Amino acid sequence: MEKMPAFRRTRIAPTPSGFLHPGNILSFAVTATLARRTGAAILLRIDDMDQERVEPAYLQDIFDTLHFLNIPWDEGPANITSFEREYSQLHRMPQYRAILQQLQTGGHVFACECSRAQIARGGGNGVYPGTCAGKGIPLDRENVSWRLFTDASRELSVRTPGGNFTKAFLPPEMQMFIVRKKDGFPAYQLSSVADDLYFDVDLIVRGADLWPSTLAQLYLSTLLEKNPFPQTTFHHHTLLAQNGAKLSKTAGDISIRYLRQAGKRPEDIYSIIGTMLGYEEPVRDCWGLGERALLTLP
Repeated sequence: MEKMPAFRRTRIAPTPSGFLHPGNILSFAVTATLARRTGAAILLRIDDMDQERVEPAYLQDIFDTLHFLNIPWDEGPANITSFEREYSQLHRMPQYRAILQQLQTGGHVFACECSRAQIARGGGNGVYPGTCAGKGIPLDRENVSWRLFTDASRELSVRTPGGNFTKAFLPPEMQMFIVRKKDGFPAYQLSSVADDLYFDVDLIVRGADLWPSTLAQLYLSTLLEKNPFPQTTFHHHTLLAQNGAKLSKTAGDISIRYLRQAGKRPEDIYSIIGTMLGYEEPVRDCWGLGERALLTLP
């Protein structure tokens, strides 16, 4: 296998809005394996910006699952107490506000009054049609989101672990995406970029379903003051599927917590994930799963 470049830091970034499921574990295993190959430190970054959906049980589940399945991390919180004291995204609001200010000063954002229901009724399959882009709504008006002015013709370059680049354009569903929500909090695309810059992350592993998010985040980073995010390396791994549908922790799919309560051992859970991926040879741990998943690394 061709030698891979060295990286400083990667991250596993669960969201405490549900119990972790096998798809999360696949992503964590791939991340840990790539980190071991490339010398990158692993940061545990828990994305808790959506405070309405965060529950203590979901936060505890993250630590319980990582320990139970022997998934390593080098930096970040050791438990809920240290997370809430030092690592919650709420502590990084100044960084998010600074980026929002940059976008405002540069004239890159506009205020939008549209609700999701209004956009859905527009018949564009959820694609925002630019309804408020030319209205000149004040950015400081209450109950407005901030959206990014985007250029559908701008080509983006995505760096892969092998050192190659994939060229792509911002997809329709990401045109004029939200960077600040109506409640004044940063949207996911902005907070994720800000966090990766803050923690000096240069290797990002995520599922193939987040390819549009990668493009949105790269686009956003090109509008900011000089920063290293456009040089970040991305690996998008295959998704687990059950009965032809992508796994989702919010859709009632089986959770690691459920499997643990059913008496499954770590090797049993890894074997289940390997079977879901179609592997004939059993996988028994984080490294076995990660190595198998990376056999077709581009």
